[in-house]
Amino acid sequence: MARRPLPRILSKDSAQIARTQIARSRELARTAADSATDVLHPLITVTRGLRRLGSAGRRKWADTPKDKRGPLLFLVASLFLVVALVPYGPLLAVITVMAAAAWQGRDRTPAEPEGPDETQKERLQSLYEALVPYFTGAEDPAPLYAHGGDWEKVFSAPEFDDAGRVGHLVIRYPAYFPDGEAPARARIEQLLTAKAGRGREYHFSWDEAGNQLAVTALAPLPADIPAQHFVTAPGETVLGFTDPSEVQRTLPLSYGEEEIDVPPVVWRTGIRSTEPHLLAMGHPGSGTSTLLRSIALQALQYGDVLIVDGGGTGEYACLTGRNGVLGVECALPGALASLEWAAQETERRLIAINLARQAGDPPPEDTRRPLWLLLDRPTVFTHLATTEGRKEPQTLLQVPLRHGRAANVTVVVAEQFDGAEALSDGVRQHTRARVVLGAATSRQVEAVLGVPPHTTTPAHVPPGRGYARLGSGPVHRLQVPRTPDPYDDATSDADRQAVLELLPARATAAEPGPGDLAKPALEKTPAIAEAMAAES
Repeated sequence: MARRPLPRILSKDSAQIARTQIARSRELARTAADSATDVLHPLITVTRGLRRLGSAGRRKWADTPKDKRGPLLFLVASLFLVVALVPYGPLLAVITVMAAAAWQGRDRTPAEPEGPDETQKERLQSLYEALVPYFTGAEDPAPLYAHGGDWEKVFSAPEFDDAGRVGHLVIRYPAYFPDGEAPARARIEQLLTAKAGRGREYHFSWDEAGNQLAVTALAPLPADIPAQHFVTAPGETVLGFTDPSEVQRTLPLSYGEEEIDVPPVVWRTGIRSTEPHLLAMGHPGSGTSTLLRSIALQALQYGDVLIVDGGGTGEYACLTGRNGVLGVECALPGALASLEWAAQETERRLIAINLARQAGDPPPEDTRRPLWLLLDRPTVFTHLATTEGRKEPQTLLQVPLRHGRAANVTVVVAEQFDGAEALSDGVRQHTRARVVLGAATSRQVEAVLGVPPHTTTPAHVPPGRGYARLGSGPVHRLQVPRTPDPYDDATSDADRQAVLELLPARATAAEPGPGDLAKPALEKTPAIAEAMAAES
């Protein structure tokens, strides 16, 4: 009996050819559909007109009183009889009906006016006049910009929003304009922000080679996406969400009762990460604690978390005693003990990994599980440690910061701008992933990220809104997922339930953490009691 040949597995080249053929077939089908639509357009118009005439006749018959329907039928029958008896009557009747159907079936959508209207032209002319002092040279024999000049020769692709403000515009400027200097760019961007319409966030794209500037008004990022499980791989952490044009990846999320795809800002940690540690800066109420809670909930899926809260506000009490949470320290003795243990644990992991490599064995299992050190406002302990004559806590971060990537130890530091000067050099040097949240100025953003933001600061900054930069990559707009403290009285029931569903189960017999000392019992406020009741 002859054997059936096994199905041939498509190679990379054959798969590429198959995809090309599919794309070509789709293009041919789309072209054929467009051609058929053009050819059958008169028939489609007449059919649409007949349907509208029929609908009008049915409405007329429904509106006619019952006592008058008999005379109406007699009149219609008389007309049909007259048309049938008149020479060429049926032919003329068909031509008349087709003409009426063609007239009724025409496309009634009003044609959009080409180009801007008078009000929009006045706005563009005003913007042109405002740019004249900046884009005009005294020795230019044929300047592009001159008072009373024509804006159409320098402005292209203008778009406006519903309020009549500029939504997109491409501006030509002379080649001698110093577009490579930051102060010169800043002056133009500030002018365009004021003239195009305040209260919005603008993106400026400078094309130095083509001497063009593209101005785009950006839509606000969604600030009400709740905390939830993100479809990510181990070692990937979602910092927040950004513009669709900035990243080539989307995540499926639950947004109210809908399922949407949102572009995320993904931070990769681990042995192969080039940005193993993160620094987040912001003002009070900017959302840095929200970012740490979001990172902690994601890290607990695959690793252990140790939290040091220098603010002492108790915003991480919901994580106390959970599986995978080694400790939540709010006092100086516990913070010092925890960080000292973290440094020793990093050294132990390095030694174990080195011995395993020398023996030709894989790394031990306990060194593969990620360890996360989350520090909220560690500079608060600096003054306390100096006063009490203790070791400064940030010095204990040298080993985890320097060798954490090889030992699967990740450090995340959140600090406010008023304590930025107290950050140690080790934290500044080894935190290559940076986040700035809140209403920060361009200079503050540049001081943290290394480059100025590519967009203007919005008028209203919700909590968790800011910028992110991973290493030497581009600056992304960022909106942190809404992850409030579930024990806060101001937290809504929906947000509280969303966070509680992400929390790990409480440890049945919790062992004392590396820095656990005698701590007073947490007072059960109504919000805490309600959250604990919801968990049980």
